[in-house]
Amino acid sequence: MTNTEANAAEIISTARIELTPQEAKLRNLLLDVAHHIDESKQLKEKLELRFAGGWVRDKLLGVPSHDIDTAINAMTGLDFSMKMKDYLDVAENRAKHGIENVSNLHKIAANPEKSKHLETVTTKILGYDVDFVNLRKETYTEDSRNPQMEFGTAKEDALRRDATVNALFYNLHTDKVEDFTGGLAHMDEKLIKTPLDPYQTFVDDPLRVLRLIRFASRLGFAIDPKSGKAMSDPAIQEALKTKISRERVGVEVGKMLTETSPRTALQLIDRLGLYHTIFTDPTNIDMPVPDLTNWNRAYDCLDIMIKNNSPMSIYKLLVRTEDAAELAWVLSALAPFAPFGSPPPKPNGKRNLPFGAMAAREGIKANNRIGEVVTGAFRHMDKILQLKKDILAKEPYTLQRDTIGMMIRRWDYDGGQWKLHALLAILVEALQCAAGYEEFLGTWQQVLDHLLELDIMEAATAKRIIDGRQLSKELNAKPGIWMAPALDVVMAWQFRNPTATDPQEAIDEVRAKAEELKIPMK
Repeated sequence: MTNTEANAAEIISTARIELTPQEAKLRNLLLDVAHHIDESKQLKEKLELRFAGGWVRDKLLGVPSHDIDTAINAMTGLDFSMKMKDYLDVAENRAKHGIENVSNLHKIAANPEKSKHLETVTTKILGYDVDFVNLRKETYTEDSRNPQMEFGTAKEDALRRDATVNALFYNLHTDKVEDFTGGLAHMDEKLIKTPLDPYQTFVDDPLRVLRLIRFASRLGFAIDPKSGKAMSDPAIQEALKTKISRERVGVEVGKMLTETSPRTALQLIDRLGLYHTIFTDPTNIDMPVPDLTNWNRAYDCLDIMIKNNSPMSIYKLLVRTEDAAELAWVLSALAPFAPFGSPPPKPNGKRNLPFGAMAAREGIKANNRIGEVVTGAFRHMDKILQLKKDILAKEPYTLQRDTIGMMIRRWDYDGGQWKLHALLAILVEALQCAAGYEEFLGTWQQVLDHLLELDIMEAATAKRIIDGRQLSKELNAKPGIWMAPALDVVMAWQFRNPTATDPQEAIDEVRAKAEELKIPMK
């Protein structure tokens, strides 16, 4: 291939895409709609339809995709989709394309999240999520990051995109791939590169820095040196930190940590010096700056644990769901905040969030589910590390099922998913692991094996043998604040008597502690 930025004005069409039967069906439908519109003579120029961006890239890589962006040359997405609805309102047309139900088309609406200035429409048809939007060009002003959007040519649309491999088109009319930016060559080279000068590309929209990292890690491509240098530029990083909403930063980071290679994404963030730009609270002048010298040990350690597929391995025991898998990578990213702990309590005694949790909530706008787990993990980290030390030292209390079981329940109550709290403790300890991970992880395996031997790993979800209402009735006591500690007494008794089915002894134990528990017995 001879295509370069210097001759990008010419279309290079050296790649072909083989459509699946269903994709061919969608193509034929859209071409018929375009022909129907052309025959109406309502437009000055003939319609051209192109599948754009990610779908083209994925098809060339042999990756199935059900999300298709359709770019239109002479109509807005909304106008085109309304004409498509009119076309499919005719029973004969529906029959021709094997479409029975067009209800989704009646719900088409502009999607401002896709484009703030021009209409974009999304709908589901023939099993695909299809976006319709007109080809566009962007114009930026010095005092605004938000671009002015206008109708553009296919080349102008390609040049405004974040990476050349995302700037390819599949022309529905010619059945050919169109390349205006060198994307096909960069696909062959496994290279992520911006269509235009990278510094200006990132000045125009600093979020593109994160998008390039995401695509590089997902595809296993390298970032070209010039783009990487611009991504590390302090001015670009400051713009990303202060000019891009943290919600948008969080969306990109969230995708990185749930896609193909989260470790590679974190490695790139580390290598490009972007950590303090992403994992921080930009509004907090007292936000500490973690030492990242050994951060790689945390995400490398997690990667090693994941690769151990033994059913009773550390990762398999602690990370049980896809949700937990995402949280595991979030915790590996935040591990460097561990030495800072939490700010002092507020004057009213209310606890402040740990700094690591602040970085999650404010830096990447983690939702409440993630925020609560991260908060609990940092708050309980030292206690978990102490328990590990005591188990390895064979301290007598570590053989007491009720003591350990109630510890676990308290951790889980304060943040949820206590097993991920334990995972953070492992990752934080990994930061200090100078040698290989085998011996270090072996000590943690011993700890978890001990908890398995006690049959206490699921202590947090153990069901009480009696509930509060029943206990209140048995004690002839009015329900009140006494019930929570009383039920803890019941739960501890259960841990000591795991095979018991009759709660009477537990009730008697609570009754014996009535004065201590301040139970208002009649």
